[in-house]
Amino acid sequence: MLSFILRRLAATLVVLLVASFIVYQLTAISGDPLAELRASRDPDIQSKLAYLSDVLDLDTPPLLRYFLWLGGAAGCLVGQCDLGVSIAKGQGEVTELLAGAMMSTLQLITLATILSILVGVAVGMTTALRQYSGYDYTVTFFAFIFYSLPIFWVAVLLKEYGAIRFNRFLADPTFTPVTLTLVALFLALVVTGIVGGGLKTRVRSFVVSGVLSGAIMTWLNVTQWLKTPSIGLVGVVLLTLVVSGIILLLTTGFGQKRAVIIISAMGLIAGAMWLPGQYLFFYLTGFTGIIAMIAIMAIIGITLGLLFGGDAKREIARAAGIVGAISGLILVIDEAMQYWSQYLGLISIKSGFVSTIGAVTPTIKRQDNLWLTLLDNYAHLILPTAALMIVSVAGYTRYARASLLEVMNQDYIRTARAKGLSERVVVVRHAFRNAMIPIATIIAFDISGLIGGAIITERVFAWEGMGALFSAGLGHVDVNLVMGFFLITGLFAVVGNLVADLLYSSLDPRIRVS
Repeated sequence: MLSFILRRLAATLVVLLVASFIVYQLTAISGDPLAELRASRDPDIQSKLAYLSDVLDLDTPPLLRYFLWLGGAAGCLVGQCDLGVSIAKGQGEVTELLAGAMMSTLQLITLATILSILVGVAVGMTTALRQYSGYDYTVTFFAFIFYSLPIFWVAVLLKEYGAIRFNRFLADPTFTPVTLTLVALFLALVVTGIVGGGLKTRVRSFVVSGVLSGAIMTWLNVTQWLKTPSIGLVGVVLLTLVVSGIILLLTTGFGQKRAVIIISAMGLIAGAMWLPGQYLFFYLTGFTGIIAMIAIMAIIGITLGLLFGGDAKREIARAAGIVGAISGLILVIDEAMQYWSQYLGLISIKSGFVSTIGAVTPTIKRQDNLWLTLLDNYAHLILPTAALMIVSVAGYTRYARASLLEVMNQDYIRTARAKGLSERVVVVRHAFRNAMIPIATIIAFDISGLIGGAIITERVFAWEGMGALFSAGLGHVDVNLVMGFFLITGLFAVVGNLVADLLYSSLDPRIRVS
């Protein structure tokens, strides 16, 4: 594997060098970076022009200037990175500008990408299993619509309905009887379409899901939970049990009693850790406490699986470890939600909780409190994440559906069914793994592409990320800034392709990395 990685890196290095040379030359000859200054009437303009020409090496031909830039970029290999200065950003160091923009973009795209993959693949797989059903037709219809929507229009609609009007609703979060009835009926129809089955099964699913949805919304009205949301001890246990059920369905199934007992027990353990967790977060401040909580819960799950899992201890330990890690994350979210009232007291009442612009609230930035910062970050992330997800989920849904349908018609799937394996085992252990091979390619390319920044989304939501940096570089003919952007995105593209190749070998045992 090491030799394969080294060969791929050597080959891609040549590609990056050639591509960087072409991009540098095209950017350098596209205009004059000092055009705006030359039109200035400042009496000291000549000395400023001479200084900037010297700093940017504008007197050197672009062909030779590229190699000067390449020498500074090569210093990044030994920790002495010199990518020059940016005239578009007030003569700031390009390395510092890229570091800040890259962190902002990663914060924006990480959550959107993870959620898009999980939701898109899950919905796509379920539509493939329910091919030509009403649920399949409905999801396909909306997937094509969402995939065709321009992102700027989606972003504007989200600002109006997902922020402005929703913030007004949060001022008095009460569902009217008509709204409660319509939402409960809609959710009941969605659940019935997903579950499928015969007439009795559909009627049962419709009634149960409708009543449950109505009961939950009524409880929200009575308790005014949306006004002061929290998870609490009961919420931590219930959410962990829901996660346990999903993980059991996807891994061992409900037939193994040991697995059901051990993995379900993680809900009780999460509840038992709720009070000690308060002390843990008090003494281990910052991200140390968050990582410690997730690690502790994961270790507890793995240990229980290895000690009491019996013959299937490895599989059970892996599933219990995943549930433990997610339950630790739930405990972290619960801790952050305890600062909700304090957070609302620090933000502007007019703007509401869901923010429409920027990445941080100035009043929160000055508090130096991790939990307030986390709440504020995700309040600003809601809308741009939703905008990116609407388009991405639609794409992943179509890819996942097509991939699983192709796999389900293969001979080895028919053989697995002929052996008497349950449909869950056939889908999860045989079909799903192979259906993910083409999805792995798309994920790798999407991640490497998104690191370049969602330029339109960043512009609409005033998010200063890589996309905004690239746009500023092009607008001011800032070669150093454009090349710094190219360097980051090119490296991520290389790493993305390499990760995709490694994923192929892990998903398909017939593929060898050699």
